Amino acid sequence: MDFAFSNSFHASMEGFYAPAVAARPSAPALLAFNHALAKRLGVVVGKATDQLLGHFLSGLELPEGANPLAFAYAGHQFGQFSSQLGDGRALLLGEIIAPGGARFDIQLKGSGPTAFSRNGDGKAAIGPVLREYLVSEAMAAMEVPTTRSLAAVATGDQVQRERTHPGAVLTRVASSHIRVGTFQFFAAHFGADHVIRLSNYTIRRHFPELVEAANPHLALLDRVIGLQCELVARWMGVGFIHGVMNTDNVAVSGETLDYGPCAFMDRFAVNTVFSSIDANGRYAYGRQPQITHWNMARYAEAMLPAIHAVNPADVDAAKALVDAIPARFRAIWLDEMRAKLGLGQPHKADEPLIDSLFGELEQHAVDFTSFFRALAQLLRGDGDMLQALLPDAEAMAPWIADWWAQLEREAIAPLERADAMDAVNPLYIPRNHLVEAALVAAEAGDMAPWTELLQVVQNPYVERAEWAAFAQPAPVDADPYKTFCGT
Repeated sequence: MDFAFSNSFHASMEGFYAPAVAARPSAPALLAFNHALAKRLGVVVGKATDQLLGHFLSGLELPEGANPLAFAYAGHQFGQFSSQLGDGRALLLGEIIAPGGARFDIQLKGSGPTAFSRNGDGKAAIGPVLREYLVSEAMAAMEVPTTRSLAAVATGDQVQRERTHPGAVLTRVASSHIRVGTFQFFAAHFGADHVIRLSNYTIRRHFPELVEAANPHLALLDRVIGLQCELVARWMGVGFIHGVMNTDNVAVSGETLDYGPCAFMDRFAVNTVFSSIDANGRYAYGRQPQITHWNMARYAEAMLPAIHAVNPADVDAAKALVDAIPARFRAIWLDEMRAKLGLGQPHKADEPLIDSLFGELEQHAVDFTSFFRALAQLLRGDGDMLQALLPDAEAMAPWIADWWAQLEREAIAPLERADAMDAVNPLYIPRNHLVEAALVAAEAGDMAPWTELLQVVQNPYVERAEWAAFAQPAPVDADPYKTFCGT
């Protein structure tokens, strides 16, 4: 197996990481391998057996050219600043350059303790590993910016959490693992010189076009803010709730990072929270835009030494960028919703139509994902799907009439509009009850339900009759769903 590593962070950013060594698993066994992703990355699998893949992707053996390291970072966790966190249960094997020229990190998650483990075991249980694999690949299929999953390997060891679970390691692929918390760590401990160095590396790696900006660090802040607004709007467009939007879980590349207590909403409620540790609803569905604003304000604070070093006057420009985030997010969110609702050119009537929709969905407990597909079916002359989602025939009738009137402002054929809506509104998402059932089966040794669910969510838009059950929400009488970090 050949990764052809090209390790720029290890070579040029000494002092920003700690060397790391993976714990030796007792009996690694490959659970899943993403052959399509490996091909896109240019990873040469060759004649490597599942056993050999399990050895390389569990930490038992190091692939040639690997320089394992753990990143240093800090972070605000539920609003409270922790000055040192770091990769406590993950290590970067190295970086590769894909055939298209893009650079990616290859990281083992759950590979044992590092210098940043703070007395933790550094291990991961099979459930969180398979959850991240499944959900990250679903997000990729829905074209939501995300880290990816290359492999899941059972370690043969047991991991103690609230009870004993089989251990596993995830191979995660990311454009990089540089976080808002990475900047916070070096701003808090070392000051301007280190922030400038980290910012320069980030610009060269991710946004080389910003090198020539009048103040590249200000331009980086602007770019990261834009990417985060776009990302969270995409999350909300598919009903996704990250669950732990701490600043150490915010990637400056704009990718979804760290699928801990994440979940997807079934029946709409703006204050939906699934995470068992989010007792006050800080990271509820409807609060994600405000938390994005808050997180980007913390990023701006960490970036100020670098911005000030180029031009002190640009500190005011950085503050203005942060102040503009709510309006910037709203513009992106409205565009997201226009696409979901089949609206074309922006019109002044769009905003009240979009804003009023969510109260209607919550009042009638409508399944969020199915609703937009049902609207497309209505455009095809079939109202059965929509009626099945509503408590009675008149529920949402005034809103539907307003939506229809808005569509008639544009000369777009209904079938064309319906097809465009189906292209952006998934039919299949990782429904929480299905995810949970698949993880329970996998922990008991049966990977078949997980494998089937993965196939479904990797094909989210095209309806298949044999997959009808995968489009259904949890039963009305199901217990409230709770997710756990798995740390």
